[in-house]
Amino acid sequence: MIVKNLKILSQNVCKNSLIINTLLEIQNQFDIIFIQEPPWSKICKIPSFLSHNGESLMGTNHYPNWILFTRFLLERLDSPRVIIYINIRLSSLYFLLCKDIINHRDIILISFFNNNICYYIMNVYSDSSHFALKYLKDTEVNIDNVLIMTGDFNIRDSL
Repeated sequence: MIVKNLKILSQNVCKNSLIINTLLEIQNQFDIIFIQEPPWSKICKIPSFLSHNGESLMGTNHYPNWILFTRFLLERLDSPRVIIYINIRLSSLYFLLCKDIINHRDIILISFFNNNICYYIMNVYSDSSHFALKYLKDTEVNIDNVLIMTGDFNIRDSL
């Protein structure tokens, strides 16, 4: 796979599961799908030592032909606002979640190797307070080979 041939889709789904299901089912021509504002809800109950009723397993849509990348929930109210789906046919590129470089609920950074070169892709959701953009501005991270940084930046012209 040559990097310039990657087909990428970026979409804010406004927490709508139907939109994600439709994208994952019919958009096989894309290699990577960036999602902003994914739905995050209870999937099922799992056994727990703390509660005899079990605890809720929280998550988002999964689909067999796609590998989901998302950051781990730190708290129940801390659900990620960005996720990335990688088409399973690209699994030989060894995609990795880089939370050691950036660990933010509104930013996801993924690395992968192509022809022995490490590339990065980044999905960003910036709310009306621009927390993600401020974080990127204030964080001193030097990342070479960022192939694409996209997302929903919510930057509107006042005019």
